[in-house]
Amino acid sequence: MKFNASKMLSFDLETTSVNPKEARIVTSALVRIEGREVDAREMLADPGVPIPEGAAKIHGITTEKAQAEGRPHAEVLEETVSSIKKAWDEGFTLIVYNAAYDLSVLRALTGDFTVTGPVFDPFVIDRVKDKWRKGKRTLTDVSAHYGISIGNAHEATADAIAAARIAWKQVNHSFPELAEMDVEDLMEFQAVEWYKDRESFKRYLEGSGKDASNVSTAWPVIT
Repeated sequence: MKFNASKMLSFDLETTSVNPKEARIVTSALVRIEGREVDAREMLADPGVPIPEGAAKIHGITTEKAQAEGRPHAEVLEETVSSIKKAWDEGFTLIVYNAAYDLSVLRALTGDFTVTGPVFDPFVIDRVKDKWRKGKRTLTDVSAHYGISIGNAHEATADAIAAARIAWKQVNHSFPELAEMDVEDLMEFQAVEWYKDRESFKRYLEGSGKDASNVSTAWPVIT
């Protein structure tokens, strides 16, 4: 089965921490795209812990708002995972910008989340297919590179929609050879090329006398 860019579930989390092993969900966005039909769903969770000021400044959700308006964290987590699994069962490809973060959060929170379907990571594709392009690779910067308006950056649904649009442009315009790959080969390509990229980065850091111990080569889930 080849990657079908008209049948995608784009997923994004806003959380309490940049560390996926410590993060708890604040918002979970699931944008289901099938042809021209788009069904966007966003869930606000009470993470059960204080939301650090730095995280709140990024996504705009305070501890007070999450406590007052958010659903129980366990419910949001369960519905997020079940929606992803259902989409895979129905032949959808999961789109996640910087999948190694979001999917590792799910693994850490559940203890047993596993990838059982195809994942397409626009961040990894951009990094390994256009390796020497200068500039940052944040979702905002990469959206601008592909001519996509991101809307309200760091709002989970806006981020998920932007990631899906980047994926569509990558497959249909920038790197059409990706559309000819079976999803299994595409998964392997991303994992292998990301490993090579991170190994190269580690060697660069070590050669500069810098600490490379926190650089993970794993994709799509950090082990």
